[in-house]
Amino acid sequence: MISVVIVDDHAVVRQGLRSMLESQADITIVGESGDGEQAIITATELLPDVMLLDLLMPKVDGITAIREIKRLIPSTQIVVLTSYYEDDYVFRAIKAGALSYLLKDCSPQELIAAVRAAAQGESRLHPMVALRILQELDQRERSLLDDLTAREREVLTRLARGRSNYEIASELVISEGTVKKYVSNILLKLHLADRTQAAIYALQQRLIPLKDALDKG
Repeated sequence: MISVVIVDDHAVVRQGLRSMLESQADITIVGESGDGEQAIITATELLPDVMLLDLLMPKVDGITAIREIKRLIPSTQIVVLTSYYEDDYVFRAIKAGALSYLLKDCSPQELIAAVRAAAQGESRLHPMVALRILQELDQRERSLLDDLTAREREVLTRLARGRSNYEIASELVISEGTVKKYVSNILLKLHLADRTQAAIYALQQRLIPLKDALDKG
């Protein structure tokens, strides 16, 4: 059985969730809470497998509750169920320790699947939330590229085309030692370990076409 605690400040919502989840043979509702403060207490008393938790609640907000619950009972998996998908809510909740993030317009099947997945340590994200995360990751990658100088970009694109330090130095009319410094700077700024990772990164960011990477000439 998957033990679940429902946390929402609206009793009608809690009752609806209870009825839905208890219709499943493998899920049991062991408790409810109407605010963040009580959610923390309930979690420590009942040690549920999964907590369904809203974000905007009285006394203690959902983000703070998630952080405290995960600190006290790391084994309890938290599925956020809310109406808010703005970046601030999404990233703060996940950073605090939420495993999954669903919106209240999700279907009963999606919610039930998310509870079962959470019990196995698997994440589920509402499509809108997943899109937000992908956009944020893409923006972070672009920010890393923005940290590169024009010359470092030139070196990176040539490195991705399979050029050696000697070849890069000849093409840019600089010394091999200078190329090595540029490569070191690139790896440091992009948080990469070696030239191979840098070449793959350049391809992923579409700095060069794939056919150019295969052309060593």
